[in-house]
This record gives sequence, C-alpha cells and structure tokens, in this order.
Amino acid sequence: MKAASRTFRALADPTRRQILQDLKGGELPAGEIAARFSISGPSISRHLSILKGADLVSERRVGNRILYRLQPDRIASALGDFLSTVCPTQFLHRRKAKKERGL
Repeated sequence: MKAASRTFRALADPTRRQILQDLKGGELPAGEIAARFSISGPSISRHLSILKGADLVSERRVGNRILYRLQPDRIASALGDFLSTVCPTQFLHRRKAKKERGL
C-alpha cells in the first residue's frame, strides 16, 4: 500500500501533474522542465524527486544533463489497481475483455 500512497501523493499536486503531461511528448532535460514553470529550480527538482520516488518518471544522465521520461505503465498500473479496488466490476470487465482478445 505504500507504493499506492506514494503514487497518489505524487499525483495530488498540480505542478507534478503538469510535469507528467509535459513528459507525455517525450524525454525532457531538467532545465527545460524548470523553464516551463514560474517557480524556482530547486522546487522543480523536489517535484521531480517525488515523481521519481513514486516511479512515475525515470531519469538518465547524458553528460551533465539529466533527462526525465514518463513511466506510463506504472501510472496505469497504480490507477488500475486502485480502480479495481473501488470499482471491482470494472476490473472484471477489463479481465473479460483481455481474455476475449487473447491476452
């Protein structure tokens, strides 16, 4: 349950949700992410750290730059797990649909 708590904590903040939205288009360096906001670089760094701690983004170094990438499967899994708990019939519908598609 700790992973779910980290995920929802990360998604609770509008700045972090906007960062995820921005990363939907592909990898971005930390500096470019920071330039899209009117808050300080250290604040953006903290937001990125929270997103990374929740496994919603990953990072890789290229020279002296850090590039961030969205982890959409992790987001989908966390939300799917939550929804299957609160809406179990939806979970059963998804399972049936997967079975019918042969997955």
